[in-house]
Amino acid sequence: MASHTGLEFARWVLAPGKWVHGQVASFWSRYLYFVGIRQENDQLRLELDAAKDELTGLRENASEVERLRRLLSMTPPVEWTRLGARIISHRLGPNAALETFLIDKGSAHGVIVNMPVVSPEGVVGRVLRISPTAATILLTTDPNSRIPVVSQKNRTQGIVKGEGPTKELTLQYVPQGAPIEEGEILVTSGLEEIFPKGLPVARVTSVGRSGASLFQLISALPLFSPLQLEEVALLFRATTAQPAAGPPPAAAVQLMPVSPQVAPGPAAVPGKPTKAPKTPAAIPPAPGQGAPLPVPVPVQPAAPPVPAVQPAEAAKKREAAAPSADAKKREAAAGEAEKKRRKPARTEGQ
Repeated sequence: MASHTGLEFARWVLAPGKWVHGQVASFWSRYLYFVGIRQENDQLRLELDAAKDELTGLRENASEVERLRRLLSMTPPVEWTRLGARIISHRLGPNAALETFLIDKGSAHGVIVNMPVVSPEGVVGRVLRISPTAATILLTTDPNSRIPVVSQKNRTQGIVKGEGPTKELTLQYVPQGAPIEEGEILVTSGLEEIFPKGLPVARVTSVGRSGASLFQLISALPLFSPLQLEEVALLFRATTAQPAAGPPPAAAVQLMPVSPQVAPGPAAVPGKPTKAPKTPAAIPPAPGQGAPLPVPVPVQPAAPPVPAVQPAEAAKKREAAAPSADAKKREAAAGEAEKKRRKPARTEGQ
């Protein structure tokens, strides 16, 4: 009984310590759990930011691919080809002199002044100035821009003139009574020989008449938005003319020696002296022909150089050759005396 009472007393005494131990252990485990949760949240936050950046880049690439697909789907006119370019600078400030922007293609890429510039929507402008790596484009909305056009439906001709930023274009020199309708598309007529024929330029928005003017008052809206352009296409004439086939170059021609053919002469007659055949140089050319072909002269090999003889050696050779010359003279004199001796003397009667 006493032992049972002692155990209960021990449990009652140790119970607060166990409770404190449990609380401390629970607090520590929760602390470690929350630390892990925070680390996991930080890692997930980094991954989310990376995923957002990747998604932004993919959306930008998808937008660029769509724009480039539209630009490449534009079929250039016959005998024309296109060159893509990226816009790298826009006109800045309201007091700029011209409605222009800058592209990343220049004379090093074949760009020339007055080259047409188009977009998938229609004509953008033309090249105004060039440098080796860049070019300035004059937009159709600039007051200095003039483009001959014709209405696509009624075939009424006029000239589209720019009026400045945020303003509509005007169609000039359309006579009173000429048929033209609102909403009609204006396309290039090709009369200026800068733009190919048939490219869309603007859409007619209003047609008015004035009794004091000989021409109608027509406004048109450009088909492109200058501030939304990022890529454009340059049009230039394709070089279809091939070089004419001519003679091969002189370096490829091998000159071969031509041996002249001489007709056989008459047969030799006994008792008559034969004449030597004439050489090709002595044969006169036939009437209507030029000079005979030159006969190649064989080149003799150069003789080997004669070694120089020293003066002492030359003197010794002369001394050695002197006795032999005297002996030859003595032999010649003896031969003459022998001939005179053997010759019979003439008699007086002969």
